[in-house]
Amino acid sequence: MSASPSPSRPARSAALTVAAVCSTLLVLPASTGAAASPGAADSATAPRIHDIQGRTRLSPLAGQSVADVPGIVTGVRDFGGSRGFWLQDPHPDRDRATSEGIFVYTGGESPGVSPGDALRVSGKVKEYYPGGKEAGNQSVTELVDASWQPADRLSSGAPSGTLPRAVRLTPHSVPEAYAPDAGGGSIEDRTLRPNRYALDRYESLEGMRVAVRDARVTGPTSAYHDLWVTTDPKQNPTPRGGTLYGSYQDQNGARLKVSSLLPLDEHPFPAANVGDELRGTTEGPLDFEQYGGYTLRATTLGEHRDNGLKRERTRKQRRNELAVATYNVENLSPKSAPAKFERLAEGLVTNLSSPDIVTVEEVQDDTGPTDDGTVGAEKTLTMLTDAIRKAGGPSYQWRQIDPADKADGGQPGGNIRVAFLYNPERVSFTDRPGGDTTTPVQVVKEGGKPALSASPARIAPQDPAWKASRKPLAGEFRFQGRTVFVIANHFSSKGGGDLDGDQPLEGRFQPPARHSEPQRVKQAELLNRFVRDVRAIDPKAAVVAGGDFNDFPFSPALKTLRSGRALTSPMNQLPADERYGYVFNGNSQTLDHLLTSPGAGRAEYDIVHINSEFADQTSDHDPSVVRLRR
Repeated sequence: MSASPSPSRPARSAALTVAAVCSTLLVLPASTGAAASPGAADSATAPRIHDIQGRTRLSPLAGQSVADVPGIVTGVRDFGGSRGFWLQDPHPDRDRATSEGIFVYTGGESPGVSPGDALRVSGKVKEYYPGGKEAGNQSVTELVDASWQPADRLSSGAPSGTLPRAVRLTPHSVPEAYAPDAGGGSIEDRTLRPNRYALDRYESLEGMRVAVRDARVTGPTSAYHDLWVTTDPKQNPTPRGGTLYGSYQDQNGARLKVSSLLPLDEHPFPAANVGDELRGTTEGPLDFEQYGGYTLRATTLGEHRDNGLKRERTRKQRRNELAVATYNVENLSPKSAPAKFERLAEGLVTNLSSPDIVTVEEVQDDTGPTDDGTVGAEKTLTMLTDAIRKAGGPSYQWRQIDPADKADGGQPGGNIRVAFLYNPERVSFTDRPGGDTTTPVQVVKEGGKPALSASPARIAPQDPAWKASRKPLAGEFRFQGRTVFVIANHFSSKGGGDLDGDQPLEGRFQPPARHSEPQRVKQAELLNRFVRDVRAIDPKAAVVAGGDFNDFPFSPALKTLRSGRALTSPMNQLPADERYGYVFNGNSQTLDHLLTSPGAGRAEYDIVHINSEFADQTSDHDPSVVRLRR
């Protein structure tokens, strides 16, 4: 699209239908933004849309003026700051690589046209990069500074008011292979191969009407009134209706984002969960936007079918089992809505069955995103533990260390950090003085056994690997007479934050560079070294490293954590299609982990799906729990 639309859309004004006239060319009034100077039209070329789009991602006419481009209006965006309409030639050429659709950008002005209008459009050809060219996205071919004139018909074919037939997207029409391999370079000047690659297929349909039928939802409705569907329900399905991102080769090109061009006050966008369906036909122009890539802008939405996805509950730990959980509470602060505290508490008490220890991530300071120098989080954690107690849970105690102001990344001013919650009726915390913002914890020998020099304490907090990232928090616990070392983690974000983020999966660089990955690998090396220090004193020591590692089970960072058998992944006991707890752009994936040392003994792992698959979320992450037998 031309620019990110405003998240909250006003009621849209009814589009003005351009009256059909005979073949005599009429110029629209200047007040519509559609008037053109005769001189500009005379000096411009007169191609068709497929000539403008060309056979690559870049128009061969980019930067040039064009005149009298014929087409039918197939969709109108008359809200937000990126208004305009889609134009499609009802008489395509025979080249599958060339699109017959294009977006005509009118900025903040409503274009005053309606679907079905037959027009001839003049303007300048532009390649627009959503988010800026540096973001790595593909471009959208547009006509800007446009003027247009109505036509009663474009040929002896369909009259004004008739829309071109939508191209139906199916498992047979969208290739399994995702994108050409350019060795990390740009694919935008390569000739499209729509029969070979999913991204090429979508690009060959850019701006055209496309349709899906009886589409299953793989990414729940967001706050921005969009969702994700799959055009191939057999592509790496999860048991709960999603699509699994199980390797770097499983990009799942059948995923497609859906938003709406319909007035929200008249056609509310469905609140859909993963596994729900849009029954019947959903159709509209195919666009490309900054967040998610190819997007069907629906002029017709299928009927929402609620398939009854339920939130999960894990079983209660037995008397001789230690339950350690991890939960990213997504920017929790006293400024969060009271309902968020209540629902987090309900999730911990009811759905997670009150684990003995919880590593929590994204706990903000006591003033939340207000950037006033506050770094303490006593009020935030007190409000959370009070809510848990009110929900019938344990009287959890907590431990944490304040970060330096604005040093750990995350929401500006929020000073997110990791923390421990623990149930003192089941476990005890061994407090050792000396832990602070900058002092690194050491593994020492005490009575022939490993111990922490300070507890709680941070691991290598001044190492460059933790720049603009949260520092791991190590704590020493006792459970039924045995010491258990627990480490709370929140590795650097894939989005980059203050550092370079990864290139988008659907972008023009293929395969996309994972710029954030080296930092997480360095972080994993430090954590792995710390665990090895513990095990060097006692190979049978029980260590649990939990948290939001911001990376996949198959990633170099997770492989580094497991190197030398310092840690293992009990998650691997789960069936492969159940290893996920986060849904991003319609892909079900794993960012949160609970890793255990061999000495921790037999472990039972459970990912408790209560958030990521639902339109109504408390956090964007699902919590996980591992149960260790004494």
